[in-house]
Amino acid sequence: MDAYLSVARDVYKEAALNPQQGLCCTTTPVWRLPELSIPSKMLEMNYGCGSTVNPSDLAGNPSILYVGVGGGMEVLQFAYFNRQKESVIGLDVVDEMLEACHDNLIIAEAMNPWFRREFVDLRKGDALNLPIRDEIIDVAAQNCLFNIFHDDDLEQALSEMYRVLKLRGKLILSDPVCETPMPDHLKNDERLRAHCLTGALPLADYIKRLTDIGFGTIEVRARRPYRMLAPRHYPTTELIRIESVEICAIKDPISADGPCVFTGKTAIYYGDAEFFDDKKGHVLLQNQPMAICDKTAAALTVLARDDIFISESTWFYDGGGCC
Repeated sequence: MDAYLSVARDVYKEAALNPQQGLCCTTTPVWRLPELSIPSKMLEMNYGCGSTVNPSDLAGNPSILYVGVGGGMEVLQFAYFNRQKESVIGLDVVDEMLEACHDNLIIAEAMNPWFRREFVDLRKGDALNLPIRDEIIDVAAQNCLFNIFHDDDLEQALSEMYRVLKLRGKLILSDPVCETPMPDHLKNDERLRAHCLTGALPLADYIKRLTDIGFGTIEVRARRPYRMLAPRHYPTTELIRIESVEICAIKDPISADGPCVFTGKTAIYYGDAEFFDDKKGHVLLQNQPMAICDKTAAALTVLARDDIFISESTWFYDGGGCC
């Protein structure tokens, strides 16, 4: 085992045995859902920098894979949307974390009349070699995948996620990103990486890693302030700002002109006609906003029209776009 993975496992073994509220940024549930009660220990063990649970992904009883179960909060939330036996696979490489998650799910079963422990299939497994057959998963998710793995292992972990997803399946991720180049001595501090801090990539690099694997559509669903690495607390000579992002990567074929990346841009046509048709599959109704991918935004910008407004990236996208 690579030394850095051994450090990460030790960190999360300790976090399983002695819950550390605030190990990562998120310490409260993102979704407050009717008749969903979350055990307090699950909240204490919510070791992620954002949420991977979005109701829009979970209609129709999808098969779900969650890698790195933590205290079980997100597998419980996923089970809320698919209340069938073993419909949610929860995977972890740390025995102590699997045991803690199991215990928390037993408590959750007592607190939630709708929930059955059998809805969640807990398995021991490695993100680099998923014990899952090819193309059987509708929705796969993981918190802080990018931050922990180094380059070659990151490529392998993403390839494994891509392998198990069905065509048009979704990979939902939440990770830290950082536009300031991370100094090597911080990047190589494996304990800081395991704490979801110094493995952060620039967002453009993050997205390219996904499209290089083959994901044809990328949605940036949220981007928020996350942590500050200040010289008074960390071995750095400059202030480093880290953000968290929530990303959906869809296993669509990549079109000839490249992947579709949605970063929250909008186009509005305000000319005299009832609509504008770019003859490439995009029809803008007069004075009606349309979410557009960055590729479409670039193509519309080249037209240099004085009757089409194109917004900057808002880093928030909730579907309904041009592609």
